[in-house]
Amino acid sequence: MKNQTINIIGWVLFIISAIGFIISSIGSFWAMFGSLFFLVACFVFLIPYFRKEDN
Repeated sequence: MKNQTINIIGWVLFIISAIGFIISSIGSFWAMFGSLFFLVACFVFLIPYFRKEDN
């Protein structure tokens, strides 16, 4: 399996984890804030995998 595939699988698992944290933090503002921040950070780290390189 390629390293890029393993990295994407890892980030998908992080996203699933973030969604789980969001669900478990319903009713707690700061926990929800941290969970949403973590989810957004996961998506930011995925940007390079889907951006086309100009060579």
